[in-house]
Amino acid sequence: MPAGTLGEGDLADIDARLAGTDTLLRTEYPGDDGSRQPVHTLYVPADRFRLDLPAAFGRTAAEAVSAFGGTAALARAVGLGVLAEELAPLVDAKLEREPIEDLRLDFEDGYGSRPDAEEDADAVLAAERVSAAVAAGIAPPFVGIRFKCFEEPTRRRGIRTLDLFLTTLVANGPLPDGLVLTLPKVTTVEQVEAMVALCELFEQRLGLAAGRLRFEVQMETPQLIVAADGSVPVATLLHRADGRVSALHYGTYDYSASLQIAAAHQSMEHPAADFAKQVMQVAVAETGVRLSDGSTNVIPVGDPVHVEEAWKLHARLVRRSLERGYYQGWDLHAAQLPTRYLATYAFYREGFAAAARRLDNYLHGSDAAIMDEPATARALARFVVRGLECGAVTAEEVRSATGSAPAELVRLAHPKLVITEDAS
Repeated sequence: MPAGTLGEGDLADIDARLAGTDTLLRTEYPGDDGSRQPVHTLYVPADRFRLDLPAAFGRTAAEAVSAFGGTAALARAVGLGVLAEELAPLVDAKLEREPIEDLRLDFEDGYGSRPDAEEDADAVLAAERVSAAVAAGIAPPFVGIRFKCFEEPTRRRGIRTLDLFLTTLVANGPLPDGLVLTLPKVTTVEQVEAMVALCELFEQRLGLAAGRLRFEVQMETPQLIVAADGSVPVATLLHRADGRVSALHYGTYDYSASLQIAAAHQSMEHPAADFAKQVMQVAVAETGVRLSDGSTNVIPVGDPVHVEEAWKLHARLVRRSLERGYYQGWDLHAAQLPTRYLATYAFYREGFAAAARRLDNYLHGSDAAIMDEPATARALARFVVRGLECGAVTAEEVRSATGSAPAELVRLAHPKLVITEDAS
């Protein structure tokens, strides 16, 4: 074996110099954990939640589409005519089977300020209904609450609502696997650190495993983009949260209003929104924290002309977010569900054949015009897996087009993930 210049001591010195970097990359940038990310979050006032709400929203969405002439007609109207017949049965099935992927019971803006006794009762009732829905097998895969923010006027009210909700959930049995807690209107890193401290207290007092409680941060204030000292708090907070921040959600209207953007021009696609979301995207890269875009308040109800225009707008905005790497967004009304799934399914189905072909070539050594590197192969696999998880493509389509089982693609997409059972 040829002799080199450097010895073991030299290499050990380099290892020692980079030990801090190795630890940082391992602990602060672990990558995505491979769990499912919902394509949307639907917000409803907490007191409106009933066990049959997801099914009722699915029926309302289906009725709205039927009144328009059917799902294929809606697909054509929003510019998806080439895929209309292909998308229609998939979306119809989704609205019947799983109309809501992620449901947030809102105690903040959508609920408003009410007497303490009323909010106390609603917090307990919300937890009881969530527990009942989970036990009956009719809860959405992800469900939780958005409580009031940690600014001084609402802090104690928000914490009390969270306390009553969690305490009641635990009293009724194990916490739902898909439990999500949302901390809104975050302005400083200290508010996130306070939420971390609360999570630790709840775990200790309620007998929960350490680290069981995680939460989303709603990015609704410009102070999270640039702080008074010139730092970027949205990046810092992720590394001060003890791994408890699961996602950053952009808040379209609060953020826009903070910048004094006129109401008529407040939008998910305003340049100010794009800037904030790009900063968020860079901040979460390789941390394992997910991103969600915001909402549009243009709802497809009322006048038929307005309904069609609102559906076109929503479908376009959903597609725009997906193209920019935001795979989740907010929905505010049942009538937005059809275009959420039409635009999402079209995005994955349009790109599926090319992605599957490249994966087949990569995994099975076929000659190809594109020689993909491992990082690109992981991105291709993540794309296909996301499409599979939301129902845009089927497991049989994946096996046929890639020559691989879905579980193999999950392993490729998330190499650090340990898969204990084969996916069908």
